[in-house]
Amino acid sequence: MKNSANIYGYIRVSSVDQNEDRQYQVMKELGISDNKIYIDKQSGKDFNRPEYKKMVRRIRRGDVIYLISIDRLGRNYEDIQEQWRILTKNIGADIVVIDMPLLDTRVGRDLMGTFIADLVLQILSFVAENERDIIRKRQAEGIAAAKKRGVQFGRPPKELPDNFNECYILWKSGIISATAAARKCNMAVSTFRYRACRYKMDS
Repeated sequence: MKNSANIYGYIRVSSVDQNEDRQYQVMKELGISDNKIYIDKQSGKDFNRPEYKKMVRRIRRGDVIYLISIDRLGRNYEDIQEQWRILTKNIGADIVVIDMPLLDTRVGRDLMGTFIADLVLQILSFVAENERDIIRKRQAEGIAAAKKRGVQFGRPPKELPDNFNECYILWKSGIISATAAARKCNMAVSTFRYRACRYKMDS
């Protein structure tokens, strides 16, 4: 690596509530200056990363970017591959993934070294995406199971007005329209129809 090369560190935490101190401390221990450490606090789903974009605009051929792990680069397999290609192939910078020594493009710049790094990248980014899919699936299964047990999510519905049952019966009997029933209950028609449907299911 040439002496003129700049060393950057990129940190991403998955939400504004998470703390980046551990990643930041690692970057400082590597001797990276504060003005070359970029931090984004967004979820993997929200990939509008302003600090990452600023860093990419500064990077030149021969510069080095440190990442704690490969999933800092993207939210899925395609994103990680694309960012890796932009940084290493288009710009000509080096990437060092701290928790995976095989992903260090400063070493093994021959054909075999490049092949191994690219192969490991493909495997790890594929695994990272699959892990996220598994987590999302488990979350969905957990929510479905909780709903079956009667757990309520979101805001609790408003109490029905005292005359709702009367209006519901009149509407179901065809005596009054849904619009008239909704007006009597001081509701929007769509709200009345929705609550009437739920009322029927709960009865």
